[in-house]
Amino acid sequence: MNSFADRDPARAVVPVRTGDGSATLSWGDEHYHSTHGAVTESTHVFIKAGLEACAKEEVDVLEVGLGTGLNLLLTWVRCLEGKVKVSCTALEPFPLSGALLEELRHCEDLGWPGLHAPFLERMLSEGTDWHEELGGLRFRKRATRAQDLAAVEEFDVIYFDAFAPRHQPEMWSEDVFRRMRAALRPGGILVTYCAKGDVRRAMIAAGFSVERLPGPPGKREMLRARRA
Repeated sequence: MNSFADRDPARAVVPVRTGDGSATLSWGDEHYHSTHGAVTESTHVFIKAGLEACAKEEVDVLEVGLGTGLNLLLTWVRCLEGKVKVSCTALEPFPLSGALLEELRHCEDLGWPGLHAPFLERMLSEGTDWHEELGGLRFRKRATRAQDLAAVEEFDVIYFDAFAPRHQPEMWSEDVFRRMRAALRPGGILVTYCAKGDVRRAMIAAGFSVERLPGPPGKREMLRARRA
Protein backbone atom coordinates (compact mmCIF):
# COMPACT_ATOMS: atom_id res chain seq x y z
CA MET A 1 0.00 0.00 0.00
CA ASN A 2 1.27 3.45 -0.87
CA SER A 3 1.39 6.45 1.41
CA PHE A 4 -1.76 8.52 1.90
CA ALA A 5 -0.45 11.24 -0.38
CA ASP A 6 0.29 8.77 -3.18
CA ARG A 7 -3.24 7.37 -3.01
CA ASP A 8 -4.87 10.81 -3.32
CA PRO A 9 -2.42 13.53 -4.39
CA ALA A 10 -5.23 16.11 -4.32
CA ARG A 11 -5.27 15.96 -0.52
CA ALA A 12 -2.20 17.70 0.82
CA VAL A 13 -0.11 16.42 3.71
CA VAL A 14 0.41 19.41 6.00
CA PRO A 15 1.91 20.04 9.46
CA VAL A 16 -0.53 20.78 12.29
CA ARG A 17 -0.10 21.49 15.98
CA THR A 18 -1.45 18.97 18.49
CA GLY A 19 -2.83 19.34 22.00
CA ASP A 20 0.56 19.46 23.75
CA GLY A 21 1.93 22.02 21.28
CA SER A 22 4.05 19.56 19.29
CA ALA A 23 3.58 19.01 15.57
CA THR A 24 2.32 16.13 13.47
CA LEU A 25 1.19 15.71 9.88
CA SER A 26 -2.42 15.81 8.75
CA TRP A 27 -3.84 14.27 5.60
CA GLY A 28 -7.47 15.25 5.39
CA ASP A 29 -9.05 13.89 8.58
CA GLU A 30 -6.13 11.52 9.29
CA HIS A 31 -3.01 12.23 11.35
CA TYR A 32 0.39 10.65 11.89
CA HIS A 33 0.05 11.11 15.67
CA SER A 34 -2.66 11.76 18.20
CA THR A 35 -4.19 15.23 17.98
CA HIS A 36 -4.20 15.19 21.80
CA GLY A 37 -0.40 15.46 21.73
CA ALA A 38 2.17 13.96 19.38
CA VAL A 39 5.09 13.99 21.81
CA THR A 40 2.84 12.90 24.68
CA GLU A 41 1.56 9.90 22.75
CA SER A 42 4.95 8.78 21.43
CA THR A 43 6.58 9.14 24.85
CA HIS A 44 3.81 7.18 26.57
CA VAL A 45 3.58 4.33 24.07
CA PHE A 46 7.05 3.82 22.68
CA ILE A 47 9.46 5.26 25.25
CA LYS A 48 7.80 4.58 28.61
CA ALA A 49 6.02 1.31 27.73
CA GLY A 50 8.68 0.13 25.28
CA LEU A 51 12.26 1.37 25.54
CA GLU A 52 12.26 1.97 29.29
CA ALA A 53 10.40 -1.27 30.00
CA CYS A 54 13.22 -3.20 28.34
CA ALA A 55 15.51 -2.41 31.29
CA LYS A 56 18.74 -2.95 29.37
CA GLU A 57 21.68 -0.56 29.04
CA GLU A 58 22.17 -1.34 25.34
CA VAL A 59 19.03 -1.92 23.29
CA ASP A 60 18.40 -2.98 19.71
CA VAL A 61 15.22 -1.30 18.49
CA LEU A 62 13.19 -2.01 15.36
CA GLU A 63 10.80 0.74 14.32
CA VAL A 64 8.01 -0.26 11.95
CA GLY A 65 6.89 3.01 10.38
CA LEU A 66 9.55 5.70 10.78
CA GLY A 67 7.09 8.39 9.67
CA THR A 68 8.09 11.85 10.90
CA GLY A 69 10.97 10.47 12.98
CA LEU A 70 9.50 11.57 16.29
CA ASN A 71 10.01 8.19 17.98
CA LEU A 72 13.60 8.18 16.73
CA LEU A 73 14.24 11.63 18.19
CA LEU A 74 12.67 10.79 21.56
CA THR A 75 14.87 7.68 21.68
CA TRP A 76 17.93 9.74 20.75
CA VAL A 77 17.24 12.22 23.55
CA ARG A 78 17.23 9.34 26.06
CA CYS A 79 20.60 8.29 24.68
CA LEU A 80 21.98 11.83 24.94
CA GLU A 81 20.77 11.98 28.53
CA GLY A 82 22.94 8.95 29.25
CA LYS A 83 20.03 6.65 30.07
CA VAL A 84 20.64 4.03 27.37
CA LYS A 85 22.54 3.19 24.20
CA VAL A 86 20.42 2.24 21.20
CA SER A 87 20.96 0.69 17.80
CA CYS A 88 17.80 1.58 15.85
CA THR A 89 16.71 -0.01 12.58
CA ALA A 90 13.74 1.71 10.94
CA LEU A 91 11.50 0.28 8.24
CA GLU A 92 10.03 2.96 5.98
CA PRO A 93 9.04 2.15 2.39
CA PHE A 94 7.56 5.64 1.90
CA PRO A 95 9.87 8.24 3.49
CA LEU A 96 8.77 11.84 3.93
CA SER A 97 10.32 14.70 2.01
CA GLY A 98 12.92 17.00 3.49
CA ALA A 99 10.53 19.93 3.06
CA LEU A 100 7.91 18.34 5.33
CA LEU A 101 10.52 17.40 7.93
CA GLU A 102 11.77 21.00 7.94
CA GLU A 103 8.24 22.28 8.53
CA LEU A 104 7.62 19.95 11.45
CA ARG A 105 10.49 21.35 13.58
CA HIS A 106 10.59 18.29 15.82
CA CYS A 107 14.09 19.04 17.15
CA GLU A 108 13.10 22.57 18.08
CA ASP A 109 9.94 21.35 19.79
CA LEU A 110 11.96 18.91 21.89
CA GLY A 111 14.50 21.56 22.88
CA TRP A 112 17.34 19.96 20.91
CA PRO A 113 17.86 22.28 17.91
CA GLY A 114 21.44 21.03 17.56
CA LEU A 115 20.10 17.64 16.46
CA HIS A 116 18.36 19.09 13.42
CA ALA A 117 21.16 18.58 10.88
CA PRO A 118 22.13 15.01 11.91
CA PHE A 119 18.45 14.12 12.26
CA LEU A 120 17.72 15.23 8.69
CA GLU A 121 20.82 13.42 7.45
CA ARG A 122 19.52 10.15 8.89
CA MET A 123 15.91 10.67 7.87
CA LEU A 124 16.82 11.48 4.26
CA SER A 125 19.55 8.89 3.80
CA GLU A 126 19.08 6.47 0.92
CA GLY A 127 21.54 3.75 1.88
CA THR A 128 21.01 0.90 4.32
CA ASP A 129 24.35 1.13 6.13
CA TRP A 130 24.67 2.15 9.75
CA HIS A 131 25.24 5.83 10.40
CA GLU A 132 28.13 6.57 12.71
CA GLU A 133 27.14 6.47 16.36
CA LEU A 134 26.30 9.90 17.70
CA GLY A 135 25.23 10.63 21.25
CA GLY A 136 24.73 6.96 22.06
CA LEU A 137 22.54 6.22 19.01
CA ARG A 138 23.29 4.14 15.92
CA PHE A 139 20.75 4.30 13.12
CA ARG A 140 19.99 2.70 9.79
CA LYS A 141 16.96 2.92 7.53
CA ARG A 142 15.53 0.24 5.27
CA ALA A 143 12.78 0.36 2.66
CA THR A 144 11.74 -3.19 3.65
CA ARG A 145 8.04 -3.78 4.19
CA ALA A 146 6.98 -5.38 7.46
CA GLN A 147 5.39 -8.16 5.40
CA ASP A 148 8.84 -9.03 4.01
CA LEU A 149 10.90 -8.82 7.18
CA ALA A 150 12.97 -11.96 7.74
CA ALA A 151 14.99 -11.03 10.85
CA VAL A 152 15.66 -13.67 13.51
CA GLU A 153 16.27 -12.69 17.15
CA GLU A 154 17.91 -9.37 16.27
CA PHE A 155 15.90 -6.94 18.43
CA ASP A 156 14.93 -6.24 22.03
CA VAL A 157 12.10 -3.78 21.37
CA ILE A 158 9.79 -3.14 18.42
CA TYR A 159 8.01 0.18 18.01
CA PHE A 160 5.02 -0.91 15.90
CA ASP A 161 3.81 2.43 14.57
CA ALA A 162 2.01 1.59 11.33
CA PHE A 163 -1.07 3.51 10.22
CA ALA A 164 -4.32 2.33 11.80
CA PRO A 165 -5.81 -1.02 10.70
CA ARG A 166 -8.62 0.69 8.78
CA HIS A 167 -5.98 2.18 6.48
CA GLN A 168 -3.33 -0.55 6.47
CA PRO A 169 -5.09 -3.80 7.41
CA GLU A 170 -2.27 -5.85 5.85
CA MET A 171 0.14 -4.50 8.46
CA TRP A 172 -1.82 -5.93 11.39
CA SER A 173 -2.08 -9.55 10.29
CA GLU A 174 -1.07 -12.71 12.13
CA ASP A 175 1.67 -13.28 9.52
CA VAL A 176 3.22 -9.87 10.18
CA PHE A 177 3.14 -10.45 13.92
CA ARG A 178 4.78 -13.85 13.46
CA ARG A 179 7.57 -12.02 11.65
CA MET A 180 7.78 -9.50 14.49
CA ARG A 181 7.95 -12.26 17.09
CA ALA A 182 10.72 -14.03 15.14
CA ALA A 183 12.66 -10.75 14.96
CA LEU A 184 12.62 -10.35 18.75
CA ARG A 185 15.00 -12.01 21.14
CA PRO A 186 13.45 -14.08 23.94
CA GLY A 187 11.92 -11.64 26.42
CA GLY A 188 11.69 -8.92 23.79
CA ILE A 189 8.67 -6.64 23.61
CA LEU A 190 6.52 -5.00 20.95
CA VAL A 191 4.49 -1.90 21.75
CA THR A 192 1.78 -0.18 19.75
CA TYR A 193 -0.84 2.51 20.25
CA CYS A 194 -3.52 0.23 18.78
CA ALA A 195 -5.71 -1.81 21.15
CA LYS A 196 -8.29 -3.29 18.78
CA GLY A 197 -9.53 -6.74 19.73
CA ASP A 198 -8.68 -8.32 16.38
CA VAL A 199 -5.13 -6.93 16.59
CA ARG A 200 -4.70 -8.41 20.06
CA ARG A 201 -6.03 -11.75 18.84
CA ALA A 202 -3.64 -11.73 15.87
CA MET A 203 -0.72 -11.13 18.27
CA ILE A 204 -1.80 -14.01 20.50
CA ALA A 205 -2.22 -16.32 17.49
CA ALA A 206 1.33 -15.38 16.45
CA GLY A 207 2.65 -16.62 19.80
CA PHE A 208 2.89 -13.41 21.82
CA SER A 209 1.84 -12.90 25.41
CA VAL A 210 -0.20 -9.69 25.26
CA GLU A 211 -1.20 -7.18 27.92
CA ARG A 212 -3.46 -4.17 27.77
CA LEU A 213 -1.97 -1.01 29.25
CA PRO A 214 -3.52 2.41 29.90
CA GLY A 215 -3.31 4.45 26.72
CA PRO A 216 -2.09 8.02 26.19
CA PRO A 217 -4.52 10.95 26.38
CA GLY A 218 -7.46 10.32 24.09
CA LYS A 219 -7.05 6.52 24.11
CA ARG A 220 -8.29 4.18 26.81
CA GLU A 221 -5.78 1.40 26.12
CA MET A 222 -2.66 0.39 24.20
CA LEU A 223 -1.02 -3.02 23.73
CA ARG A 224 2.31 -4.48 24.77
CA ALA A 225 3.25 -7.91 23.46
CA ARG A 226 6.11 -10.02 24.78
CA ARG A 227 8.01 -12.95 23.32
CA ALA A 228 8.44 -15.64 25.96
